[in-house]
Amino acid sequence: MKTADDMGTDGGPSEPEILDARKAAILNAVVTEYISSAQPVGSQHLVDAPGVAVSSATVRSDMAALEREGYLTQPHTSAGRVPTDKGYRFFVDHLAGPAMLDPVGRQQVRRFFAHAHGEIESMLERTSGLLADLTDCTAMVVGPSHESTPIRSIQLVGLAPRVALLVVVLADGSVRKQSVELAADTDDERLAEAARVLTVHCLGRPVAQVDGECGTTGDPDTDGVLAACAGALATLGSEEGAEQLFVGGSSRMAAAFDAVDTVRSVLTILEQQLVVVTLLRDVLDRGLSVAIGSEHGVEPLASCALVVMPISVDGAEAGTIGLLGPTRMNYPQALAAARVVGDRLSSHLSEVGR
Repeated sequence: MKTADDMGTDGGPSEPEILDARKAAILNAVVTEYISSAQPVGSQHLVDAPGVAVSSATVRSDMAALEREGYLTQPHTSAGRVPTDKGYRFFVDHLAGPAMLDPVGRQQVRRFFAHAHGEIESMLERTSGLLADLTDCTAMVVGPSHESTPIRSIQLVGLAPRVALLVVVLADGSVRKQSVELAADTDDERLAEAARVLTVHCLGRPVAQVDGECGTTGDPDTDGVLAACAGALATLGSEEGAEQLFVGGSSRMAAAFDAVDTVRSVLTILEQQLVVVTLLRDVLDRGLSVAIGSEHGVEPLASCALVVMPISVDGAEAGTIGLLGPTRMNYPQALAAARVVGDRLSSHLSEVGR
């Protein structure tokens, strides 16, 4: 797992932070306890922690040293300590191997993908909800771009005498829909014939590459439907390069922070699709899987942490999973859930595309 400690301030490599074994154990125990309780951690809670086994006075001395070194901070003079972003970073960078999702979570993921049928967009939206339930974080799923995905079939469904719905099914199982205004009253038989001609003309071609001519039949009324569909396909084609974002559990951010302004700022960011997609891509492009506090570079999210995993289809990157929560998020659980769901989602999308 590549993390921010692998990057210097100029973008080059930097030396990893080194702590002696006891201080590392104390820091690990503080982070673990604070993630669980959200309360400042005192020395008495740590004397029996794994790898510590020293007196309370020695623990206090080491905690004071960790505070001077920037790993811990003390909210109040008489309070215990809480981790800083640097403390969380050390904790994440020194996790003992990949965490395992708990049995209940694994069963939940198995059940979900065993019944993951229907439109890809609907499934991706439900996947964001699954991740939110597994982690109690806000989950983001960026679906694959369909710019080069070929057309599998086309249907025309009559909605009114002069209105039809163009339904385009792509090879990866995604569905595109566009209403079509018709010049004359059109029955289902003529719509079916137009759909047959469209499928023959467009089959195997990406929507964005379908030209303005969608075939002809010699029948003026059917050809009028085809001409109207050509315009609808052009509209769909212009949208195919955009990545789709699905957000689940955004309301959980309200429970994660006491400050109303922080909640408002976070929710405002989540409403900006381009900002979120760019943020997730930027974190991955920097080779990171976890960005903590200011590491991700978005000031309104300075009190948040982000876990990011790529989605791949047949070895090619095809989307992204992101988990957003407070810096005291349960990192092992979040990383485990993102990895398991990301792997299952990648396999599912690969199977659908075959």
